[in-house]
Amino acid sequence: MKMKPTFSLCFLLAGLYAVAQCHQHPRYHNKHDDSKGTHYPGRSSHGEGIYPVKNKTFVKLVPSNADFAFSFYKLVASEATDENIFFSPISISASFAMLALGAKSATLTQVLEGLAFNLKKTQEQEIHEGFCQLLHMLNRSDSELQVSLGNALFIEETLKPLQKFLDDVKSFYEAEVFSTNFNNSSGAENQINNYIEEKTNGKIVKLVENLDPLTAMVLVNYVFFKAHWEKPFSTSYTKQEEFFVDRKMSVRVDMMYRKGYYRNYFDEELSCWLVQIPYNGNAAALFVLPDEGKMKQVEDALLKKTVSKWEKFLQDRKIHLHIPKFSISGTYDVKRIVKQVGMIDLFTEQADLSGITEDEEGGRLLSSCWVIHRAMLNVHENGTEAVGVTVKEVTWRSGDFPHPPRVRFNRPFLLVILDKYTRTVLFIGKIVNPLKND
Repeated sequence: MKMKPTFSLCFLLAGLYAVAQCHQHPRYHNKHDDSKGTHYPGRSSHGEGIYPVKNKTFVKLVPSNADFAFSFYKLVASEATDENIFFSPISISASFAMLALGAKSATLTQVLEGLAFNLKKTQEQEIHEGFCQLLHMLNRSDSELQVSLGNALFIEETLKPLQKFLDDVKSFYEAEVFSTNFNNSSGAENQINNYIEEKTNGKIVKLVENLDPLTAMVLVNYVFFKAHWEKPFSTSYTKQEEFFVDRKMSVRVDMMYRKGYYRNYFDEELSCWLVQIPYNGNAAALFVLPDEGKMKQVEDALLKKTVSKWEKFLQDRKIHLHIPKFSISGTYDVKRIVKQVGMIDLFTEQADLSGITEDEEGGRLLSSCWVIHRAMLNVHENGTEAVGVTVKEVTWRSGDFPHPPRVRFNRPFLLVILDKYTRTVLFIGKIVNPLKND
C-alpha cells in the first residue's frame, strides 16, 4: 500500500533588527527568482496603487491584529515566566490568514476568529484585501528603514495545488510558490535553506534539517527589519553596568547612555516607565520598564486599550536614558499555541483544507505538521557608521521635568516595535536577561 505524503507546514520566521549599513532590497518578489524549483504559474502581484487611497481596507485589520498580538504574547508569557520572549505577531497573522485561503467551513471560521476577527463586522474578502494592502505598505526599503515581510510555499511536485489557491496566495500575500521534490530530502533542504538565507540577508542559515521525505508542503515565512535610531547613542558613553535579572541574580552588560528628548510617561497605576525611541523612517520602539515586582501586573494589562492610553500620555521631555545592548531570539511551537486561541481543527484530521489541493487527502493535510516561528533582534548604538553623529536639540521645552529623571533599564523590561503609519505591531519582546540569546 502506497503511503500518502504527510503535510508538513513549516512557518520559519526570521525577524532581524540590525542597525548596520542598509542595503537595497526589492520591494516586490521577483517571479524569476533563482531558487531551485519550478514556479507555478499564477497572476502577478498587485501593483502599486491598485487600491484608491480612500479605500484603506487595511484599517479594518488594525484592531484585530493588535488583539491577536497581545493575546499571543500572554499565551507565550504564561509558559515562559522567567525567559526572554521575542516574536513577530503580524508575521504569524499574515501566515495564518494566507492559510485561510485554502480552508473551508468550520476550519475557515476557526482560523479567522482565532486571528481575532469578528466575521459579522469584517468579511473574509476584506481581510485578504486588507493584508494585501498592509504587506505592500510594510514592505519598503530605503536609506532610512528596511522592512521585508513575505511568504513562500514549497509544494511536493507530485501534488496538484488548485490554481485558485495559487493565484490568491500570489495576489493577496505576494507569496512565491515552488515545486519541490521532497523525496530528495537533501535537495529540498538546500532549496529551502538557500531561500531563507537570501531573504534574511544571510542571517539565518541551515534552518531546515532532517526533512521527512513524505513531506507534502513547507510554508516559509520571513520578516527582515533593519533601521537606524533617529537619535543614535554614542559608543563613547557605553559602559559596563549591572543588570538585575531577579533579586538573586545580576549580570554585567554593555549599557548605552544618552541624555535627550524622548516621548516618555510614568504610568502611576501600573507602576512602569514608558519611553518611545523613534527610528529614522516610520517606526518606533516602545520600551516599557515595570517597577521591581510589577512585571506580571504590566503583562496582564498589555492590551490594545492600554497601549493606546500610553500613546496619548507620552510627552516629549528630556531624560537620562540607560538601555542595554542586547541580541535576543525566540523560537516557538506556533501549532500548539494557536490551538489555545480557537484553531481547534486546523492541525487534526478534521481540518477542511480542500481549497489547497485536488488531492483526495486535502482535507487532512495538516494532521502531521511542524509549525515553528523564529524571530531575532539586535539592539546596539547604531552600527559602526554612527560614530560621530550628532543631533542638536532645543535646550528647554515647556512640560520638561525640573530635573530630568534617570530611566535605567537595568531590570527586566518589555519592548514593542510599531510601524507608525499602519499602526501595526511588528514585534513584541520581553528582555529578562540581555546576555541570554535564545
